[in-house]
Amino acid sequence: MDGILIVNKPYGITSHDVVLKIRKRFRMQRVGHAGTLDPMATGVLLILLGRSTKLFDKFVAFDKAYRATMMLGIRTSSADIQGEIIEERPYDGITKEQVEDIFAKFIGETQQVPPMVSAVKIKGKKLYEMARKGIVMDRPARRIRIDCIRLEEMSPPKVRFYMECSKGTYVRQLVEDVGNLLGCGACICQIERTKVGPFTIEDAKSLEELNESHIRDWQG
Repeated sequence: MDGILIVNKPYGITSHDVVLKIRKRFRMQRVGHAGTLDPMATGVLLILLGRSTKLFDKFVAFDKAYRATMMLGIRTSSADIQGEIIEERPYDGITKEQVEDIFAKFIGETQQVPPMVSAVKIKGKKLYEMARKGIVMDRPARRIRIDCIRLEEMSPPKVRFYMECSKGTYVRQLVEDVGNLLGCGACICQIERTKVGPFTIEDAKSLEELNESHIRDWQG
């Protein structure tokens, strides 16, 4: 079988876990994913089947969209709520206007240092593997593009927002940078990828409901 599956990745498993489940479900080996989602992230994960795995670079290059929630007042070792708490600061007085002003600073092309908890390779080693060993490596900043960041709901300490961005943009790092500029610190506590290129969360199917009828041809 050749083609793609648009999966709504559940919380708590890796992207590779999804690949393993689909290999077993469809009884085939040539299965891969295009664009890693962290275990705590949910949403659109593109799965490539058969000869479509050769199109990996094309799919990875698609722009992305996310809906996420950040927690004000907490800095952690992984920039998400599951990491070790490094510092807690008061967030009283942080206003919606301040958050929107800081968001606006990140619109357009900018440089972002990838987080240690990421699949980026430095000297042939994945950063998250080094992070698990307690090793922090120097990471060169990479050019990214953020097209929009829209604040959707603010109920301190939680701030819910929507963003559209280029490939290689790390939402957890954006949140940590926003928290630093606000002066109170912040970490991610929820994240859903709602779009990859032309594929949206409305197109995505749960692992439980996937079957061969959901395989799409790709001629792009």
